[in-house]
Amino acid sequence: MTTRDALRHTRIPLAHGTGAIPAVGFGTLIPDPLATKQATMTALEVGFRHFDCAERYRNEEAVGDAMQASIKAGTVRREDLFVTTKLWNTNHRPERVKPAFEASRRRLQIDDIDCYLIHTPFAFQPGEEQDPRDEHGQVIYDSGVTLAETWQALERLVDEGQCKAIGLSDITLEKLREIVAVARIKPAAVQVESHPYLPEWELLEFCREQGIVLLAFAALGHGLDPKVLDDPVITSIARRVHKTPAQVALSWAVQRGTAFLTTSTKPRNIRENFDISTLPDDAMQEIRDSITTSVRFNTVVKTGVPGFIPRVR
Repeated sequence: MTTRDALRHTRIPLAHGTGAIPAVGFGTLIPDPLATKQATMTALEVGFRHFDCAERYRNEEAVGDAMQASIKAGTVRREDLFVTTKLWNTNHRPERVKPAFEASRRRLQIDDIDCYLIHTPFAFQPGEEQDPRDEHGQVIYDSGVTLAETWQALERLVDEGQCKAIGLSDITLEKLREIVAVARIKPAAVQVESHPYLPEWELLEFCREQGIVLLAFAALGHGLDPKVLDDPVITSIARRVHKTPAQVALSWAVQRGTAFLTTSTKPRNIRENFDISTLPDDAMQEIRDSITTSVRFNTVVKTGVPGFIPRVR
């Protein structure tokens, strides 16, 4: 049983990979490389040990610089870190997978990747342009490769030893079922938008059955309307347990068995997001039973193009 003091240090063993994923994770989708490095170093100092990256973010080198600086300073050891990164949509063809993986590994300045995810199930036209568009501004998709073929290329990375686990991101339950049905190596983790307004209970149940870790991004609702952190159920619980609404939402994520990611460049918020503690059982039940708002903020699952859409109450 997770104790109050230990919740923030929860690690979830990987049934289909090596090691265990820290449930409390730091996302690195930060546009400015200098800000990325500073935020990553702050997160390391605070206690974050899981860092979620992607070639699409164009800042893996900055994350790598921060990790190496912290390792050299004695703040952390490489073996204490769990590093996730992702294969972008333009590299789905099997012959492009290993070069993309190796490029991420070099930029991150590490010998192996703890978990490598397919960023979205959508294949884009292969090439160096990450967002290929036609003359009408429409995404150019690649019909010459299937998701199963891309998955097989990731399985070969695991066989070769420098990739400890593989998974998928921005995927629907239907698509996940398809991959699980044909996989030689099952997904270790799936990363999807999830928060109290999008709990994804059906997907979580399937992941539990299959031994897959559900990794929640936008765990605080990305600050968009309707705001998860303004929900009266969340704010009421926060007052009762003397925590912030963000800490309540993040504690809920870990206690229900998922890992989560948060992103911030503000030291105060980075510290707050790590400083979580166990909620009472009645609070967990209240969040499940009393929150009725249902919102998906990111439409990437429909198009393969990441992007949050602001909504007005």
